[in-house]
Amino acid sequence: MSNCFILLAAGKSKRFKSNTLKQFTNYKNIPLFMHSIDKAIKSNLFKNIVLVTNNKIKLKNKKVKIIKGGKERYQSSQKALEYIKNKKFKYVFIHDAARPNFSINLLKNLKKHLKKNKAVVPYINTDNSTKYNYRNKVINLRREKVLLTQTPQCFEFKTLYNLSKNNNNLVTDEATLFLNNNKKIKFIKGEETNIKITKQSDLHKSPMKTFYGIGFDIHRLIKNKKLYLGGIKIPYHSGLKGHSDGDVILHSIIDALLGALRKKDIGSLYPSSKNKFKNIRSLKMLVPVISILKDNNFYINNLDINLICEKPKISKYRNKIINSLSKLMYIDNNIINLKGKTVEKLGLIGKENAIACEAIVSINKYE
Repeated sequence: MSNCFILLAAGKSKRFKSNTLKQFTNYKNIPLFMHSIDKAIKSNLFKNIVLVTNNKIKLKNKKVKIIKGGKERYQSSQKALEYIKNKKFKYVFIHDAARPNFSINLLKNLKKHLKKNKAVVPYINTDNSTKYNYRNKVINLRREKVLLTQTPQCFEFKTLYNLSKNNNNLVTDEATLFLNNNKKIKFIKGEETNIKITKQSDLHKSPMKTFYGIGFDIHRLIKNKKLYLGGIKIPYHSGLKGHSDGDVILHSIIDALLGALRKKDIGSLYPSSKNKFKNIRSLKMLVPVISILKDNNFYINNLDINLICEKPKISKYRNKIINSLSKLMYIDNNIINLKGKTVEKLGLIGKENAIACEAIVSINKYE
């Protein structure tokens, strides 16, 4: 596996017009650049992944190396190639963080064509009538001959390194280096969905479908048991009785997500008849459900929660619970709403003998 994936994420995002740099803006629940990192890791094609950025970032995966970028894109690319020059990579893939929607199949297709070529670049055609302004004269172009190139672009490392280290001119991609030096490139069909995020409006261009789910759970309170709500321990004299830790917030969220996914209910995943789930923490029960979302290209769009109890008063712990849910579900805390409701002293909940919760979630599926 003598391949390296270089992700360029050191841009200034001038056209994006936001206080947050484009590459670090949340897109489908995670920072935009992480989509490319995750796909490169998941593809299993690369020994190392080099993230080039001018921001301080920490990532846990040991495959990912982080280096400082340059002022211009081509300088960041040069720095990355210089960084890996002694690591004996045969091929290098270079990708822009602004293109989060490429597929792993595209990576595999690029690699396949590298066997007989020193440079492979994906492209798409345009459906628009195309003109070119040359020396104040507008010329019609045959649109079927116009190649709109994309990244990732992949190359034999030695050839690209030698072209790059001798370049001092502004180039917008590595294919330009090959063309400027009369080097052959294999152009292959790219992906229409592999759009470049340039402006904020581009964040909403991916086609998507929205699904909704509702969840509900209720458990009795019993003395001398720890109380867990939203994955955190709440100081209280009683806890919730159940086969697991009885966390009604997480249980209702799990059921809501399974409902939106049309995957039955929490009992089908964690039947109370199974001893192996006895006293399991509910946050562990949430993990595989979040994995189902991610593996099937679903992203949480909004989460609204009603916690129904007389005591404890949830307002005191609202922010802690929301932050806990944000970390557990890998979503921004701004898309989580938590409300505390009472039942005016009515019934089991009103007598402070139980706590209930209901949750409604909307999830998006990007095509």
